[in-house]
Amino acid sequence: MENRRSFIKKAALAAGAIGSGMACSPETQKTSAHNATSEPIPTVIATWDNRKATQAGIEQLQNGGSALDAVEAGARVPEGDPNDMSVGYGGHPDRKGIVTLDACIMDHLGGAGSVTFLQGIKHPISVARKVMEETKHVMLSGQGALEFALAQGFQQENLLTEKAKTAWENWMAKQEAQLVNENNHDTIGILALDKEGHLCGACTTSGAAYKLHGRVGDSPILGAGMYVDGEIGGACATGLGELVMTTLGSFLIVELMRNGASPQQACEEAIGRIVKRYKNWVEEDKLQVGYLGLNLNGEYGYYSIRKGYSVAVAQNGENVKLESNFALG
Repeated sequence: MENRRSFIKKAALAAGAIGSGMACSPETQKTSAHNATSEPIPTVIATWDNRKATQAGIEQLQNGGSALDAVEAGARVPEGDPNDMSVGYGGHPDRKGIVTLDACIMDHLGGAGSVTFLQGIKHPISVARKVMEETKHVMLSGQGALEFALAQGFQQENLLTEKAKTAWENWMAKQEAQLVNENNHDTIGILALDKEGHLCGACTTSGAAYKLHGRVGDSPILGAGMYVDGEIGGACATGLGELVMTTLGSFLIVELMRNGASPQQACEEAIGRIVKRYKNWVEEDKLQVGYLGLNLNGEYGYYSIRKGYSVAVAQNGENVKLESNFALG
């Protein structure tokens, strides 16, 4: 029986044949021509200072792995690190003291998988990939996602570390607002471009620290926390998910790139729309969102609402942390 990935591939090829006579803008024509003749630059980029993740991803590419392999390998690094409290094992729990995880992954053909409100599985990004490759669905949630993961051979375990438990108990006593910054964030988004010119993305999170039980943010939602169009580029987000969901920031960035914007211009425009629409809320609660974009030429951009956002970039033999410019002080 034909699996979903082969079906998607055939559908994508058919759609390309049907649409080959459609008109496109000069910007789109120029970009497409450049992509067709330029040598792809293997690149792995991630939100925040996740250089261990980008290193794992670029090593996958150097060893012949695909962009999809690279984003999964990169995301698994912080997921398995108990000292990284943004995702996976050791992630911040919700108000009930339960670690709940969300993740999504997307390939260059439009295939995608996502899990939400998953509990007890260290690597939700790998479960999301299984959803993409082994089912006809895109998203599984809660108990159903857990049952699927167990059926696929994943092991259930306690993800609440003593460090995270102590932090939760201290928060319960004070219930102070948790500001998103370099030391306290909730997401890793990662994008990779391989030597074949295939661009893929992933996003994984334990969600906002001490969220209401059952809350799901932007990270597992395609077009919000992460989005890829294999003919254009990809984008991912970090920060307050509610702001990203209500503006579909990652999809917006890709569409802006489709219409000729550079990744940097697109990220700045997406942040600008959040600030314009939710200015009072953003300023009053000192909210943060950061975006990251990558196109098929290996060009990338990043931008945030306020100071404190950074990204990791592995490209051309380097793996560096870069501080983001920002819209507000």
